[in-house]
Amino acid sequence: MLSHTLILEVGIAVLLVAIVGLLANRLRFSVIPFFIIIGMVVGQHAPQFGHIDLTFTESKPFIDFMGRLGVLFLLFYLGLEFSVGRLMQSGKSIVTGGMIYVFLNFISGVLIGWLMDLPFKEMMVLCGVMTSSSTAIVAKVLTDLKRTANPETEIIMGMIMFDDLFIAMHISFLSGLILTGGTSFWSVLGTSLLALGFILTFLILGRKLVPIIDRLLQDKSPELFILIIFSLLFIIAGFSETIHVAEAIGALMAGLVFADSRYIKKIEGMIAPYRDFFGAMFFFSFGLSIDMYTLGGAVGWATLAAAITVVCNVASGYFAARFSGRKPKASFDIGFTLSARGEFSIIMANIGKAGGLLPILQSFVVVYVLILSIVSPLLTKESRTLWSALFGKDVTPLKQKKTLEQLEGSAGNIDT
Repeated sequence: MLSHTLILEVGIAVLLVAIVGLLANRLRFSVIPFFIIIGMVVGQHAPQFGHIDLTFTESKPFIDFMGRLGVLFLLFYLGLEFSVGRLMQSGKSIVTGGMIYVFLNFISGVLIGWLMDLPFKEMMVLCGVMTSSSTAIVAKVLTDLKRTANPETEIIMGMIMFDDLFIAMHISFLSGLILTGGTSFWSVLGTSLLALGFILTFLILGRKLVPIIDRLLQDKSPELFILIIFSLLFIIAGFSETIHVAEAIGALMAGLVFADSRYIKKIEGMIAPYRDFFGAMFFFSFGLSIDMYTLGGAVGWATLAAAITVVCNVASGYFAARFSGRKPKASFDIGFTLSARGEFSIIMANIGKAGGLLPILQSFVVVYVLILSIVSPLLTKESRTLWSALFGKDVTPLKQKKTLEQLEGSAGNIDT
C-alpha cells in the first residue's frame, strides 16, 4: 500500500536535488557528486520532522525505480550519440589509444583488487569500475571549458567511444558471471556468449529495422511519437533483462538502433529532459543506498585507486597524442579529462549489489567516484598550467630578422 506522504517525499527529494544542482552550477562543478552526497546526507541517518521523513523510507522503492529509469535514459541517449562507423573512421591512433587506455585501467583494477584480496567476481566488478570513464562528465567539462573545437577533443571522444564499447561488453560479461548465479565455467560462458550475441545482433541487424521505425514515426503527433519511442525502449531493455543481459545494455542497443533514424534530432530533443531528470534521481537514489558511516574502510583504497587512474590515463593520453601526431602536452588534456568516473561505475557497482557481492564494493565506488568526479574537472581546467609548471612553456622560435643587405638583395632579385 502506498504511503499517504509518497508525493510529498518525492517532491522534497526532487527539491533537494534541484538545490544542490543549482549550487554545483554556481561553483562550476559537475553535478554528479553533489547528487550522490545529498542522497547520503539525507539517507539512512537523517532526522524526521513530523510528516517529513528525510530518510525517504516509504518513498525509497519509488525513488529507486526512478533511478532505474534514469539508467535506461542515460544509456539510451548515449546510444543515440554513439556510432561504430565513426569509431572506425576515427583512425588507427584513436583505436590504439583506446586499447592502451582500456588495458592500463583494467590492469590497475586487477592490481587494486589483488591488494584488497578480493574474490574473482568482486575483482571483475572493480576492473570495470576503474576502466569506465564518465561520458556525461567528460562532455560537460569539454563544453564548460570551451574545448570542444580543440584538436585533442577528437581523440578524447574517440577514446570515450572505444571505452563505452568495451564497457558494454564487460557489463554483459558481469551479467553472466554475477546476475545469473551461475557457478560453473560453462554456464557463465554460455550466458556471456548469449549477451555478446544479443549485442552483435543489434549492431549488425538492428539498423535494418530503422526504415520500418521511421515509417511508424512519420507524421505522428508528439504524444504518439514519444509513446512509440518509449515502448520500444522499455521492451528492448526488458527483453534483455529476461535473457540475463543488463537492462542498461538493452537501452544502449536501442539507442544504437535509433541513431540512424532520420528523426534522430527530434528523438534526442524529446529524450534529453527525461535523461536529465531521471538521471539526477539515479545518482540521488544511489546516494540514499549508502551509509556514509561505513565509508571509512574504503577511503584509503579508493584514494590510491584514484591516483593510479589519473597516472594511467595520462600515460594512455601520451600514447594517443603521440600516435596522432599531437604535442606531448596534449597528454595532460586527454588524460585528466578521461579520468572522470560516474554513471558506468555506479551501474557496475549496482550489478555487484544485486548479485550479493561484498559491501565494500559499494563503499569503494562511492569514494572513488566522488574523488575523480571532483578532481578530474579541476585537473582538466588547470592542465596547461600544470604542464608548464612541470616541463616549462613551449618556446616558439623567433623568426630571424633580415639584415638591410639581405633585404636589398632580395629586392634586386625581384627586379631582375
